Amino acid sequence: MITFEQVSVRYADAAAPVLSNLDLTVPEGELCLLVGPSGSGKSTLLGTVSGLVPHFTGGVLHGRVTVGGRDTREHRPRELADLVGTVGQDPLAHFVTDTVEDELAYGMESLGLPGDVMRRRVEETLDLLGLADLRDRALGSLSGGQQQRVAIGSVLTVHPRVLVLDEPTSALDPGAAEEVLAVLQRLVHDLGTTVLMAEHRLERVVQYADQVLLLTPGEAPVLGEPAEVMAHSPVHPPVVGLGRLAGWRPLPLSVRDARRKASSLRAELDGRAPAAVGAPSGAPIAATDRLAVRRGTVQALRGIDLTLRPGEIAALMGRNGAGKSTLLGSLVGLHAPTSGTVTVGGRAPHRTRPAELIRHVGLVPQDPRDLLYGESVTAECAAADADAGAVPGTCRALVERLLPGIADTTHPRDLSEGQRLTLALAVVLTARPPLLLLDEPTRGLDYAAKARLVRILRTLAAEGHAVLLATHDVELAAELAHRTLILAEGEIVADGPTASVVVSSPAFAPQVSKVLTPGPWLTVQQVAEALSA
Repeated sequence: MITFEQVSVRYADAAAPVLSNLDLTVPEGELCLLVGPSGSGKSTLLGTVSGLVPHFTGGVLHGRVTVGGRDTREHRPRELADLVGTVGQDPLAHFVTDTVEDELAYGMESLGLPGDVMRRRVEETLDLLGLADLRDRALGSLSGGQQQRVAIGSVLTVHPRVLVLDEPTSALDPGAAEEVLAVLQRLVHDLGTTVLMAEHRLERVVQYADQVLLLTPGEAPVLGEPAEVMAHSPVHPPVVGLGRLAGWRPLPLSVRDARRKASSLRAELDGRAPAAVGAPSGAPIAATDRLAVRRGTVQALRGIDLTLRPGEIAALMGRNGAGKSTLLGSLVGLHAPTSGTVTVGGRAPHRTRPAELIRHVGLVPQDPRDLLYGESVTAECAAADADAGAVPGTCRALVERLLPGIADTTHPRDLSEGQRLTLALAVVLTARPPLLLLDEPTRGLDYAAKARLVRILRTLAAEGHAVLLATHDVELAAELAHRTLILAEGEIVADGPTASVVVSSPAFAPQVSKVLTPGPWLTVQQVAEALSA
């Protein structure tokens, strides 16, 4: 279905090709998962299949990519639309209509299909994806998982034979991610659709893949069975890391397979426990008391009681729409309380001037680009110094400390996701706020960038900062957070030490916990330390 013949892609001013001598075939009716560190060329490869590379995103394409017999150099994306459907990370950014039914019909209208054909395909797609009850809903009112299903449906109505997805679950809670992956399974197994997907959160998707394509900078690409590729892949999910540590063969890719092999490991760990982490102390940096916030007609928060202390890292979890971002927004003054109180550094954030508030609390939003407006790293840092009243060079020194090697003249849009996040974090930290808030900080980050973020946040906590991060990344919470809170319908339904909260939650438990239950283990690192001791 998809053939790459000696494919190389080089962008202007790049020292080396992003892709080099790629020569492989993806058969029809299979789910092929692209893995590799950031910068390895995953998004570029997806773009060569959809025709975006080289027609819209630039770069020089050498070699030949054919999809269903069509050469993508000779067919622009519009000419491939009936054959290739593309779904990105952020559905809302690509929606062009207002309601579910209109969005499903839009692609067919663009291709000029007859009205009776459009009506039939819309109904078929509504049933296939479980969207019939949502047909008249406004797209902006849907949950993240519902929006992603609509985005998939909007390309399915034109009956593509190939579906290209770039991190389809990165912004979704665990339940919504399972919804989307279930849909993809139906497409592959029932309809014979070929799915080519790039995803950093391998713990969610690797067990569903028929093939894995590993891209590693400077090395030849590897295409093979998932277990074979994961055995030597530099990026892998925790269940694979646990299997490598224990020497299990064949290597398990799912929690179910790992549990079947884990009895001896559980016995070896019996009676041991991870090192205890002391509870942070000190006067609260921020607190809420029976906080309630209404946003339009929606009661977003209800009776929130929360205290954050110096040195504490807390994870805020819950399904899409539970109120996590609203709570972070309330702590930085974006939302005034309907009732109750919120204080940061002894001040009510919504009544504090921004120039003063940034010295007490800083927010890194879901998309770091929302904070970055300058034409270069130097310009961003200079603006951050001016806003914070800091000594010139303060922000640039922070960038160099957090992630050395970023050139002064680099435009923020040319940075990787991890680099952009680091720059935004430095901009916020320039004012040295005691409270740091992060909204979905690992969205779009590979495992190496996430590990670097973990080290940075631990250092900040050791220096006395309090950190509250809203996240769907259960593995991040397990590795980093002293404390985890779970929100549902605007209320806190769980609040306690991370080990006790996530182990008891089927939705929010990390992979290692699920494999080694009822033991107290959350991460591969904890298990490795216990075995070495």
